Amino acid sequence: MLSPQWLDQLRNAITLSTLIGRTVKLQRAGHEFKACCPFHDEKTPSFYVNDQKGFYHCFGCEAHGDAIRWMTEQQGLQFMDAVKELALIAGMDVPAPDPRTAKRQEEAKGLRDLMDAAQTWFRANLDGSQGAEARAYLERRGISARTIEIFGFGYAPEDRTSLGKALSDYPKEMLVEGGLRIEVEGKEPYDRFRGRLMLPIRDPRGRVIAFGGRILKDVEGAPKYLNSPDTPLFDKGRNLYNFDRAGPLARKSGRLLVVEGYMDAIACAAAGIEEVVAPLGTALTEHQLGLLWRVVDVPILCLDGDSAGQRAAMRAVSRALPLLAPGKSLRIAVLPKGQDPDDLLRARGKGALLEVIEQARPITQVLWDHESAAGPLDTPEQKAGLKARLMEHVDAIAHPDIRSLYKRELMDRFSAYAFPRREFKPRQFQPRGKWSGKPAPASRPSASSASRLSAASGGGLRDRLANAVLAGLERFPDEIDRHAEAIAGVEFALPEQRATATRLLERAALDTEGQTPTLGEPDQEPPAQRTQAGLPLSFLADDADPAQAVSDLAEAVALLVERPALDAALADAAARFDTDPEGAFADQQRLLTRKQEFEERLRQISAARATEPANGSAGDEILLQGEHGDQNQGQERE
Repeated sequence: MLSPQWLDQLRNAITLSTLIGRTVKLQRAGHEFKACCPFHDEKTPSFYVNDQKGFYHCFGCEAHGDAIRWMTEQQGLQFMDAVKELALIAGMDVPAPDPRTAKRQEEAKGLRDLMDAAQTWFRANLDGSQGAEARAYLERRGISARTIEIFGFGYAPEDRTSLGKALSDYPKEMLVEGGLRIEVEGKEPYDRFRGRLMLPIRDPRGRVIAFGGRILKDVEGAPKYLNSPDTPLFDKGRNLYNFDRAGPLARKSGRLLVVEGYMDAIACAAAGIEEVVAPLGTALTEHQLGLLWRVVDVPILCLDGDSAGQRAAMRAVSRALPLLAPGKSLRIAVLPKGQDPDDLLRARGKGALLEVIEQARPITQVLWDHESAAGPLDTPEQKAGLKARLMEHVDAIAHPDIRSLYKRELMDRFSAYAFPRREFKPRQFQPRGKWSGKPAPASRPSASSASRLSAASGGGLRDRLANAVLAGLERFPDEIDRHAEAIAGVEFALPEQRATATRLLERAALDTEGQTPTLGEPDQEPPAQRTQAGLPLSFLADDADPAQAVSDLAEAVALLVERPALDAALADAAARFDTDPEGAFADQQRLLTRKQEFEERLRQISAARATEPANGSAGDEILLQGEHGDQNQGQERE
């Protein structure tokens, strides 16, 4: 266990500008140093290093940290690896671990030496007489000598014992433990990789930890690609091919591409798209997603356009949903059907692949496209099935705010599909007596509706907001279809509200030819009073700009849907105080802040229409569409 005191000594022993200056060109700026930020693209320096205070800071992207953070964030090292590297620079000894850990570290060191020796041998074979076939394959693939050198291509001969003989200085057990040979009970071990083009797999520090081999001759039952098994050095679910090279480049460009195989990654890098990694024979794992998000906020998965590629996309999305965090997501780029990145680059060049990357879709679009194409959607039952499948994905999201926003966006898409907007004729109010023939600027709720909502007003903020939204939808019936799904998902507290919501939803479901159905019973007399929803909102006012009123109505609907989600999340945080007090407290504070923002936003959209309370009391804000509006209506009817 490293004490805080020892870590402080390590930081103080490092001259930060010297450490950073190894890879970044620094310029003296008074008592500090400055440079163009290595974490994002810029032309004017905003990255500063302060040796006295021991930290760096970018005023452009807010990157900030000390020597250890520099090694983990910019160099891509794990914490302990960063500490050991810095201790070596500072000439300090890392406190000795317990004996079992020390033994594991010593064994790992021996395996690393073995991996280096194997890579040297594979590389020499490629250049030797045995490697002619492998060299011919590389030439046919158009892989240059520079690419061969950068990625360390090698060759494993077909003989079953060649590697064992070449590395006989190492114990037999170590060759098996390192995944280079296979042991069968009662028989001599034999080489795992035979007759294959070899590629080293490296850890984030660039050390060889495993190998991948592509077969050169078709052999029945033999896999086309073969990777090392899991070893003390290598866990295929916790590493990414080419991460050591792509990570630093991606931190600077802000782009990181994930392809399906290492030959695709090599082809992309050879074409000049170097921020590319690949999983190692598995679907993308939670740990690999964590590695990607350590480098960029939104990595791009570039997958084949066939059915297998689509399945891979959905597996990756399903794995990512529970892990989504603010700012952290994925985008999915789909290649032309039947082509992988290497095929596309050969056929149409780098520009075609960049175009595919530019068209990468967010997760919400991927979910919608996949589920809406899963089967026919001709009947209400099939549409309900689509909704259920979408909600299953939403329920998998752990972060409450992200879950709420995904639900809203996917339900908006579902509503637009299940309840498409129709062209309705505007309703006209035709009172008794003389009529000018001009349509009313917006439909008004019936007298009975106004009375019921008026009686329901005066309760809590949510009830008043619900009253306002329902009254607004009655005044602007063309907006009902747009918000039908959101309204259907709200649990209204009062019977009057539920009755009005039901009537609005029935209105949305009607499909009459050439005329607009009425909302409730036709008015026999002009409304004797206007709806008192309890909030001075533009969509309830006569003199509001229609476009602004509709926009405010949409925001009010969104707030109405969000409020119960916030309450539920707060209740969940409170229930977790016994088992996770620290996490529950942090969630509670974040949610309370969001609740305050919610109420503040509601006050903001109300403030512009605020009027003096009709009863003269100081704390009550209610909207009374008063005598001036009635007089205008009277003048219009005369």
